[in-house]
Amino acid sequence: MTDVITGLSPEWESVVATTLESAAGVVVTRRCADVSELLAVAEAGLGECAVVSADLRGLDLTTVRRLSRAGLSVVGLCPPGDEGAERRLRQLDVPIVLSVDAGPESFGTALACPGPHRAGAPPSGSPSGGHGSEHQVVIPDHIPEDLLGPRAEVPSLPVGDRTAPQSPSHSRGIEAAREGELEVGWQPRGSETVSGSVGGPALPEPGDGSAGGRSTVIAVWGPTGAPGRTTVAVNVAVELAARGQEVLLVDADTYGGSIAQALGLLDEAPGLAAACRAADQGTLDLPALARLAPVVTPRLRVLTGLPKAERWPELRAAALERVLDLARELAAVVVIDCGFCLEDDEELSYDTTAPRRNEATLMALAHADSLLAVGGADPVALQRFVRALQELGSVPSPTPIPIVNRVRSSAVGSRPEERIAESLLRFAGLEGVSFVPDDAQTVDAALLAGRSVVEHAPDSRLRASFAELATAVAPWTRTRVRDRRGRRWRQGAKRMVSPANV
Repeated sequence: MTDVITGLSPEWESVVATTLESAAGVVVTRRCADVSELLAVAEAGLGECAVVSADLRGLDLTTVRRLSRAGLSVVGLCPPGDEGAERRLRQLDVPIVLSVDAGPESFGTALACPGPHRAGAPPSGSPSGGHGSEHQVVIPDHIPEDLLGPRAEVPSLPVGDRTAPQSPSHSRGIEAAREGELEVGWQPRGSETVSGSVGGPALPEPGDGSAGGRSTVIAVWGPTGAPGRTTVAVNVAVELAARGQEVLLVDADTYGGSIAQALGLLDEAPGLAAACRAADQGTLDLPALARLAPVVTPRLRVLTGLPKAERWPELRAAALERVLDLARELAAVVVIDCGFCLEDDEELSYDTTAPRRNEATLMALAHADSLLAVGGADPVALQRFVRALQELGSVPSPTPIPIVNRVRSSAVGSRPEERIAESLLRFAGLEGVSFVPDDAQTVDAALLAGRSVVEHAPDSRLRASFAELATAVAPWTRTRVRDRRGRRWRQGAKRMVSPANV
């Protein structure tokens, strides 16, 4: 027998309850009046399956995730022929959707196998997403494909391809959204360099996202003290867009997001918060995300961040994960500007569903394929950088590419790059550190104009440094140019300083 709890609107509750009670092998243990009661009953372990209607007040993505974490399978109900309600349920990660007038046999088949049927449900006690994990869809073989809809086509989603299968109408909007036709524990990094001949491998077509054709997510993170995370994130994103990649720049810094100001954009209606709200309500699809992320330069879209730090609860982990999944479809490269703090309150993360202060940063790092770790070039900033890198090893994240920003001899003495490289090798075990020179005048002029350094000073040493970083995280984008003497060289041929050569 399968114990079922229901969360239905008053319009359908009596009819559906009667049908469920007549289904073979099904026992209705509780008929919940609202979402709060539904979650309380589920987390008390009084049911194996939850049947919810699309019009249940308060039903959102967070609710569905909590039901799945409690070990329940979720079945959604929608009025006959209501495609909008069915689409919303599927965007809430409800894999099995039935009509409210379905017969007892259909309900019995859908509810026959208890356990979460949702793609991407993390096991109890594990973080959502992250490297080294694989999400499985637990669906009994005997459930007919017409009950599962499009999700039946993909039984598992490997890491990096977390986007859930969508309806045909959703898929048809991908290219239009991209082209703007819609209104819309870590170990120290070794001395790795970008290898290859001057010609290099054949470059993929713009929009491929990587040499393998998969969209890539690049996180930019650094310790407290304004080491230049936003400057690096903005200019790497603009550099990649200039190389023909479709890029989405996301401001996920919940302490001091400033990408909008850096690019001269309005931030009264933050795009990321609006996207997370839509994702939580099941209304976010690719065209909606394209509308919230306007094109600011050719091939570059921006999701602006929170104007006030007190609004951090708006970026819930489940909703942000959904946004990042769709972002992989919208753009070939996603660049995320992360907050500095990695603290995870154990009292909140253990046996509770309260929002966590830094879950936006932790979610971004767990989803990233590459990580640029930015530190400053003065003694205080370097100490913070070393300690923050140690903390980074305790959270799911890719191997960081270390970057020291604003390198100058006045802060650390003569030969600053060699001194810094030696210190980071000694105290953090880091080799192959990248350096960005101190050029406050160029950065200030670009900020005053509301443009990136790549646009404002394309021939500067600073822009050349950002080009090197872009090549480090996206080597398939490297290009050929000619210098003033007519010799060919590879733009972004990564320049690193290793203490072994000092």
